[in-house]
Amino acid sequence: MHEPILDVREARRSFRTSAGSIEAVRGVDLSIGAGEVVAVLGPNGAGKTTTVKMAATLLEPTRGSVRVAGIDAVADPRAARRHLGLVLGGDRGFYMRASAVENLRFFGELQGVHGRALRQRIVEVLARVGLSDRRDSRVETYSRGMRQRLHLARALLAEPELILLDEPSIGLDPEGAEDLRGLIRELRASGKAVLLTTHDLTDADDLADRIVIISDGLVVAEGAPSDIAARAGIGTVTTLTVESRADPRPMFRSVAGTADIISEERRGLWYVDLVWEHGRDPAAPAFLASLADVRASVTRPTTLEEAYLAFLRTHRERVGTSAP
Repeated sequence: MHEPILDVREARRSFRTSAGSIEAVRGVDLSIGAGEVVAVLGPNGAGKTTTVKMAATLLEPTRGSVRVAGIDAVADPRAARRHLGLVLGGDRGFYMRASAVENLRFFGELQGVHGRALRQRIVEVLARVGLSDRRDSRVETYSRGMRQRLHLARALLAEPELILLDEPSIGLDPEGAEDLRGLIRELRASGKAVLLTTHDLTDADDLADRIVIISDGLVVAEGAPSDIAARAGIGTVTTLTVESRADPRPMFRSVAGTADIISEERRGLWYVDLVWEHGRDPAAPAFLASLADVRASVTRPTTLEEAYLAFLRTHRERVGTSAP
């Protein structure tokens, strides 16, 4: 087997505060291979950004190891940085009174790209993120979304094997977000390893080959969305269109095998989701089709959002039950 482009093992990171030491990451294992997109999900404060910063050599693990393209990133962070590109986003990170080209020329030199090769790469990456027509504008005149595009351009300058994207769609309009999704697909097709942290579960579902969920500084689940759903104990979802004056959930509470029942009223009709327990045959309750109030029904796989939220609920219940 090929060595992963990113290989994080038993990574821990503590921070000192006035109240004492806080362990933000408590033993994360994470690997990404060439041509693979891994989405890291988790609640705010779970340790996602701290993990990304350790992978990017911005933070040194308190314990554990980080390897980038086979290089020990803790022992030789400078060498590891030549193989990775990082997008943390936000408004900071550029010389605001300099143009996009001037910024990229400076950062390209720092990354070891020089001369004609750097000039060509600047043209390519600005075109790739849709900023060619603003290449000579000062960054201080850019909108937040344009600055986010420039962060992406900087990350791609040296053509790194590993791309680390921490909430990259923040500030992007719908067109920019769609361009970003296309770019991530291109990076995967070209053999890059991509780590993506995001709160946009539609993006994660659409783009990721594998989902990793971090909670309280630990990896608590990993796999395809169907694997996350199975860990949460849910399977498929049957959506019913129901004619009713009142919330119709009570009429379905006796249906065996439902893990959850969700309803929403829109324009006089109720849409009811019956979330089935993992492994349950949704065709079993035959009476659903015969109910006079049910106008239509369709059964589909769970979305990543449904699986993720259900997993977090069951995980917190387990942790709460086992807590002293």
